[in-house]
Amino acid sequence: MKKLLYAIAVSATIITGCGKDDEPTPTKVPVEGEITGDITANRTLAFGNYTLKGMVKIQSGVTLTIEAGSTITADKSNGEDGLVVLNGGKLIANGTSDNPIVLTEKSKVAGSWAGIIMYGDAPIVNSATAPAPQVATSEDGLSLTYGGSNAAHNGGSLKFVRIEYAGQVITTNNKEHNGFSFYSVGSGTVLENLVSYKGNDDGFEFYGGTVSGKNLISYGNSDDSFDWQDGWRGQENTNWFAYQTGIGNYGVEVETKGVNNAFWPKVTNITLKRAAGTVTEAQSEIQLDAFQFKANGNGEFSNVVIDGYINQTTPTAFTGGAVQIRDLVTYDNQVLTGKIKITNVKLNNTPTVFIT
Repeated sequence: MKKLLYAIAVSATIITGCGKDDEPTPTKVPVEGEITGDITANRTLAFGNYTLKGMVKIQSGVTLTIEAGSTITADKSNGEDGLVVLNGGKLIANGTSDNPIVLTEKSKVAGSWAGIIMYGDAPIVNSATAPAPQVATSEDGLSLTYGGSNAAHNGGSLKFVRIEYAGQVITTNNKEHNGFSFYSVGSGTVLENLVSYKGNDDGFEFYGGTVSGKNLISYGNSDDSFDWQDGWRGQENTNWFAYQTGIGNYGVEVETKGVNNAFWPKVTNITLKRAAGTVTEAQSEIQLDAFQFKANGNGEFSNVVIDGYINQTTPTAFTGGAVQIRDLVTYDNQVLTGKIKITNVKLNNTPTVFIT
């Protein structure tokens, strides 16, 4: 757990004894640089500090590698900034517990940039009638096509990566970017030890695909901690942690756009915690449950801790709960058929177990 919390805890300094004849370890000097425009050839960003300018796109057939310990800083005064991995491109960003890769924003204000957006061609399902392979258009302002039949799509490897202050408003549709957005990303992609910190929308969102995530932390994001749609079906998800504080909606929001799928994603070991006094974005709506399922959304969750999903402390009192089923079709097609499974649950300060 200490490694999981590397982004929100002060790392202990390990001091080792050295003999007087030992040579001192050379200090690695960080480089300074800028990332802008399209990445059209393989490139490695050596350990250092970089400024991100604009929506930087890693093109198909190209790999961008970021060395451990690097910091990449966006600046909202320049407009819309983000790091985009197009289908066929790869991002290799493998930090370590001692030297994570940090992508942040200069002002340190939530909603200041677009985060990491990755595209693939793994399967999606967003229509009950369209033939496979299905495709859709992204909602991130780029309006790119995603979807396909390549379940093993490989968009690279993200390990020990922290994103801060994402959630910028998209000018074309007035929606917000997430911390991490995965559009039909496949199971060949590695997602491990990732933190989405104090963004203005969801911490992590999966738009279909087959990718799985291990050791994911969503901290202080103002919409949902984890969100998915389009028939996401990751099967090897484990060790997810969400902490909602200040403003936050659902711990987990699940939908499939009304399609009654025969499959569902699986998550083992998930903790959803809501700090006292946390309010929803729109105080006229009840959006403070740990899990919300709608439009035939489903999933299997085991070893679950739910803490603090209770009445909202505003003039309009809302009652939170562990699970909310938003519509009758989801109850009939998913709950009654066993396609929503939540087992081995521990509830703390969450009085309502099930809301319909």
